[in-house]
Order: sequence, then structure tokens, then C-alpha cells
Amino acid sequence: MAETSPKQKPPIARFLPLILIMAGAVIGWFLLRDILSFETLRDNREALLAFRDMHYLAMAAAFMAIYVLIVAFSLPGAAIATLTGGFLFGLFPGALFIIISATTGATIIFLAARWGLGDRLVARMDSSSGLTKRIKEGIAENEWSMLFLIRLVPVVPFFVANLLPALVGVRLDRYVLTTFFGIMPGSIVYTWVGAGLGQVFAMGETPDLSIIFEPAILGPILGLCALAMLPIILKTIRGRKGL
Repeated sequence: MAETSPKQKPPIARFLPLILIMAGAVIGWFLLRDILSFETLRDNREALLAFRDMHYLAMAAAFMAIYVLIVAFSLPGAAIATLTGGFLFGLFPGALFIIISATTGATIIFLAARWGLGDRLVARMDSSSGLTKRIKEGIAENEWSMLFLIRLVPVVPFFVANLLPALVGVRLDRYVLTTFFGIMPGSIVYTWVGAGLGQVFAMGETPDLSIIFEPAILGPILGLCALAMLPIILKTIRGRKGL
């Protein structure tokens, strides 16, 4: 009977992390989609504030753990969780708690995808030719810029931005750094909205999450996107000039 190579992971071991994440996402979607909502936060706000005042560190740890699970399993309610962080902890340290937790959850997805699919796909891309190889090389040549862009652009789904780098062989340290700093602008905006939820509750209204598309907010974010694209543009110009 042929023995399994020590360097080759058994199929079930390779895909188990991804299977668990997908199963958790499906179960969470059906069980939590009505729980992780603005109405739940509104109805339980006094109890949450009271618990925070009595057990601040425990509340902070529980909040961060739940946020990591929401991101890692791509559960519904990430926006509400961000608002909750701002409501409970203010802009600071609320934004810091959220950025650390989101980066941790995203890293879990990255590692699961790398463990199950990444190595094989990277090897196939390296040995392939044509369009597939050009895509891989294009991302590799502008890795920092591309990683920042997929985090900064509000229209890129967070789950896609978590998986794609793992499937093209991005290094873990670069992934973590670009995730941490790339999600910072959007996280700060939504945490800021959450910090003002007390007034929203008092007026019986709901928060306007489209605020990120307001010119005063979107403008600076697009400016950061342009800054991230600058190295790509310069490389393209130099390539055309043969420099």
C-alpha cells in the first residue's frame, strides 16, 4: 500500500478548514441573520451598556471574539457589529478593537484557503502559460498596491478580498499588514457612526450606513486608492517607454 508523502496533506485534512468555514457560514446565515440586527442592538442597548460598565475588559474580549467569528465565518451582521463597537467603546478604542478583530478573522480565512487550495493553485499558475500566468505575474509585480486597493475600494466584497490573495500566493505578512491598514478608513467611518448611535436611538431613527459614499468621506478614500494605484501607473508608463 502506498504511503502518503509527509509533504502531501491528505485531501480531508487539506479541505477540512474550508469545509468548517463554509458550514459555519451556512448555519450562521440561517440562525443569526435575524439576531445580528440593528433592532437587536436597539432593544438590548441598556443591558449592553450596563454590562460594559461593570465588566469592561470582559465585554471588550467578548466583543472582539464575536467579531473574529463573524469575519472568519463570513456571517451576516458585520456592519451591525461595527456599529456596536462604536456604540459600546467609542471611536477609540472601538475602531482599534474592530480593526484587530477583522484582521484576525480575515487571516483565518486566508490560512484556511492557503492550506486547502492555495499551494496547488499557485503551483498551477507558476507552471501555466498565457492569460493565467500573466494575471499571477501582474499581481506579483504590484502586490502591495493591489492588496491595498482591494481593501480600500468599498465595492470589493470583504470575503473575496480575503480569499483572492491566498489563491495567488501572497505572503502572510504582507496580507496581514495590508488588511490591517487597508480596512482602517472604512472601519473608522462606521465606528464613528456607531459612536453616535445614542442620539439615533433617542430620535427613534436608524443609522445611515450610506455615509461612506458621501463626497466628504468617499473623496479621501478614493484619494488613498489613487495613491495605491500610483506605482502601477508608473510601472505601466515606464514599460511603454522601455525604461
